[in-house]
Amino acid sequence: MILTNEKMKNFRRNTRAYIALICFVLIFIVSLFSNLIANDKPLIVKYKGGYFFPIIQTYNDAFFGGDFPTEANYKDTFIRNNINNNGWMIMPLIPYSYNTVDYELSNATPAAPNEKHWLGTDEEGRDVLARILYGIRLSVIFAFILTLVSSIIGIIIGAVQGYFGGKIDLFLQRFIEIWDSLPQLFILIIIASVFLPTFWSLLIILLLFSWTGLTGMVRAEFLRLRNFEFVKAAQVMGVSNIRIMFRHILPNALVTSITFIPFIMAEAITSLSALDFLGLGLSQDYPSLGDLVRQGKDNLQAPWIGLSIFIVLSGLLSMLIFIGEGVRDAFDTRKNKR
Repeated sequence: MILTNEKMKNFRRNTRAYIALICFVLIFIVSLFSNLIANDKPLIVKYKGGYFFPIIQTYNDAFFGGDFPTEANYKDTFIRNNINNNGWMIMPLIPYSYNTVDYELSNATPAAPNEKHWLGTDEEGRDVLARILYGIRLSVIFAFILTLVSSIIGIIIGAVQGYFGGKIDLFLQRFIEIWDSLPQLFILIIIASVFLPTFWSLLIILLLFSWTGLTGMVRAEFLRLRNFEFVKAAQVMGVSNIRIMFRHILPNALVTSITFIPFIMAEAITSLSALDFLGLGLSQDYPSLGDLVRQGKDNLQAPWIGLSIFIVLSGLLSMLIFIGEGVRDAFDTRKNKR
């Protein structure tokens, strides 16, 4: 077993890593419910005796007594009064979504924090706290998918290299060296100038260059373990190469790979934020943490933007680094013996 009770106990002994894991999981869980926490649509509406859920289903303006067939604007005074006169509605804790522009601001944007916008607004009048909540969810999900898929690809290729060796290992090793030498930033600039990057297209582009992260470590472990007696015994018994690779050798080789997963996730969040900061990442339609970094740089007269995103990004990355250090120490048999 890769994860044993002893390793879990060793991880919990690392107080900093254990607290960082709890905080990271709690922050991610809260961000998963961003639609219920920060939204410009009511959670529940009671109107003329009926119960409606605008956060799930779309209702037009005419449905609540308006004149237009378009989606209802629940911040419109007429719609709000009409609903309150015929029932009630419950708004989320933060009555703004990540793309909601507050046209009722009394000050020029970016507006300073107040009772309506706890962390102020950005240069377009959007709530900073709402964008941070949605941005954390987007960044962590993006990093998790990128880390999972790239790790699977890297582990498979590293396993093939290390187990078979010879010409297969030589060919794949030369291919990886050439692939890693490609100018990733220039390729991203070219692609961003031709296509408008989306969540999935950017994920695929970064995946093309991130799968090599674990290949070298898995290859080294397979080169070491393929000469062990239990592998030779399985080969003599006629066990297939696939079964030997992924049933007998891989669980032992995964020990070194698992310790690097939090660091790969931290790198993925950093890459996404950096590309968004440079204007090569996601468009304005997405709640991007990198876009808030750019706005903090461009609006030094509004320090609440830069300070907020600095605390969020540094906190997320620090927690992932602490988790990675804790996992590394938990799997380090020499340190555990000491």
